[in-house]
Amino acid sequence: MYNNKPQSTAASVIAQASKITILCASIALVAACGKTIKPEEHKPTKLVQLEQSVKVVDPVFQTSLSDRSKLADVNRFEVGFDGKQVVVASGSGKVASYDLNGQALWSTDLKEDILGGVAFDGNSQTAVVTTKSARVVAFDTSNGNVKWENKIKGTVLAPALIHNNRVVLSANDGVMHGLSLQTGESIWQFTTQTPSISVRGSAKPTLLDNQTALLGGADGRLHAVDIESGVPKWNRRVGIPSGASEIQRMTDVDGTPTVNQGQLLAVSYSGQLLSADLASGQVTFLQEAASKNSLAVTNQAVITTTLDGTVKAFDRQTGEPLWENKDLAYRQLSNPELIGNYIAIGDLDGVIHFLSPEDGRIISRTQSKGPVTKLTSQGGYLLTQTKSGQVSVWRLAR
Repeated sequence: MYNNKPQSTAASVIAQASKITILCASIALVAACGKTIKPEEHKPTKLVQLEQSVKVVDPVFQTSLSDRSKLADVNRFEVGFDGKQVVVASGSGKVASYDLNGQALWSTDLKEDILGGVAFDGNSQTAVVTTKSARVVAFDTSNGNVKWENKIKGTVLAPALIHNNRVVLSANDGVMHGLSLQTGESIWQFTTQTPSISVRGSAKPTLLDNQTALLGGADGRLHAVDIESGVPKWNRRVGIPSGASEIQRMTDVDGTPTVNQGQLLAVSYSGQLLSADLASGQVTFLQEAASKNSLAVTNQAVITTTLDGTVKAFDRQTGEPLWENKDLAYRQLSNPELIGNYIAIGDLDGVIHFLSPEDGRIISRTQSKGPVTKLTSQGGYLLTQTKSGQVSVWRLAR
């Protein structure tokens, strides 16, 4: 059920750090000393039929990538899209491109497990993927030819950031890499500390501004580095460890921070949602929310999907709770994604739910196939690739 009653505000924490501060997030799958920590199990809430349904999106096309990979549990594949062309990768090594009619343009097979999905830069017509053995492969998206290939140290579970002639990657060994977009040559490396026990996360680098990449590490810190040179600008511990054991106190960065209109937003696995003003560096609010996913941001609200499947919305300026919806509890929710005037959220059964950002009501659904772990929207299109390999593209209904 959704609830419009505000909840108690969390105590304000975290001092300024070089005038910028942020929280981090982590996923539930833990790889430590060769052991996996099994999360507490709950039965997913059964879906209730909608009394009235509003048409939000129209299907554009769906296709299925055969996937023989055994790494589905650590992959949250991201679809590459530039508004005209869709580039996708399967865990078992296939990279393929489609136009918006669903017509295959090209495909190739790297014959090795691919991790994390596709980074796609339409301006340079370059798509980048990483493999299980830490190969970084760049494709010419006009024809599918390989532009260059490099091999780095450390496994990369998230798509790269392509910007300003650099390909920026965050590896699991705590090393950040900056490669040449033209040649793949290693230009810089930036090393962070790695704790003895950490979450096997998939933090994607993001832009803080045109010259700065924002990188999250297993050290529980957020690092701002110059994209061209790799020179660090500032860093700050942003998670707030809690609990008696090392596992309970893990604060690995996993969810991609959001930078929107001068506001920096992030949510942590340890249970905090933070907003900071980029101009002043002041923390504007801190609220209680635990998540492994990135956030959705509207003009009025910040929306998150929590670890227990609750969807929560907070006032973007004050942090005051606006509403919460528990109708999707324990359904292993994806990130919330803004599409038109709606919030899209995927679940473990391939269902895409559309919520009203005003009160959190589910007003529409559509269907994919297999668990949805990542949604992407751009230019009125909504895209996802499920763990079973189905790629789906929808267009905002007119």
